Amino acid sequence: MISVDDARTQLLALVRQLEAETVPLAEAAGRVLAQDVVARRDQPPFSASAMDGYAVNAAEVERHAMFKVIGEAAAGHGFQGRVGAGQAVRIFTGAPVPDGASSVVIQEDVSRTGDLITITSEPGANSNIRPRGGDFIAGQTVSSPRRLTAADIALLAAMNIPSVPVTRRPEVALISTGDELVMPGDTPEADQIIVSNTFGLKAMLDGLGARARILPIARDTRSALRTAFELAEGADLVVTIGGASVGDHDLVADVAADLGLQRSFYKVAMRPGKPLMAGRLNTAAMVGLPGNPVSAMVCGHVFLAPMIRAMLGLPTTEPAFQTARLAKALPANGPREHYMRAQLDAEGLQAFDNQDSSLLTVLAKANALLVRPPHDPARSVGEMVRYLPI
Repeated sequence: MISVDDARTQLLALVRQLEAETVPLAEAAGRVLAQDVVARRDQPPFSASAMDGYAVNAAEVERHAMFKVIGEAAAGHGFQGRVGAGQAVRIFTGAPVPDGASSVVIQEDVSRTGDLITITSEPGANSNIRPRGGDFIAGQTVSSPRRLTAADIALLAAMNIPSVPVTRRPEVALISTGDELVMPGDTPEADQIIVSNTFGLKAMLDGLGARARILPIARDTRSALRTAFELAEGADLVVTIGGASVGDHDLVADVAADLGLQRSFYKVAMRPGKPLMAGRLNTAAMVGLPGNPVSAMVCGHVFLAPMIRAMLGLPTTEPAFQTARLAKALPANGPREHYMRAQLDAEGLQAFDNQDSSLLTVLAKANALLVRPPHDPARSVGEMVRYLPI
């Protein structure tokens, strides 16, 4: 039985950053930028008006000054002439500032009669002009790796980048095992339950940027498990749920070994999640998760999430472990590292009383996993403890 840190290290050694692919910008949200990209133009590409008003020479701007309006500039329709002494161009927000103009007097500070305007208020110091390249200039870089947000997509569009290099999504095959399982919507027999782990893990992994596919439930026979592994062909990561322990019906380890699994480890000194198995199965990494719903989901947060981030080229330490004040006292911990479902709020961090690894209702209420080191002594209210946001 190995430590959580050793298990994480060995799991990360089973995966590598995946190759890049190019996708249209409209499909890049949420993807991980694989290579730096460079702006193809300045933004704005010209000095532009920040307000509706009149473009004039800044040296002539003072209260009661008069100007003759010689034209108009609107967004997409610039004024092609030059602004001379005593002249002004009616201008609208986003329009190019015409040659000879160096200030925009806002329309609220001006009175107009025919083609003549008069500055009626004391002008401020602001020129109301956005300079060319004030946002970014051609050649400016958006660095990788980064998960592309909506703001990033808008920025890349403004940089005139129609397609972007992103890391390929990791393909994950999810295999639930057990005669006792049926799919949601099916009618279970009296001794059966609904499979839940697979759907929770798929949601988690898809949210991290993977493409997880749920395979048919593998029954507790060698032939069914072999078929499931065959269906997982092509995946970067194969995740089995259940069947990895040492009971008479736990066949995953034996069947995987028959198919060429090079096992890295079995069993981790943690709770929940002790019966964890991992290794390499041909070209894929394989992780065998325990069957208890909470155990599988906790192992997903602690182990699978860093593996997905590594395959995407992202830092594997995010989200980082954090610290918070304990809002409710805790008894001494046992010999295994304990990941307790907990709630973090303004009062601090409080572990739920019932930590049974079958209780999904408790997991659904939790927003943190409170981490207890092995043999951690009793903790009092107000002490600082580590937790993992979930």
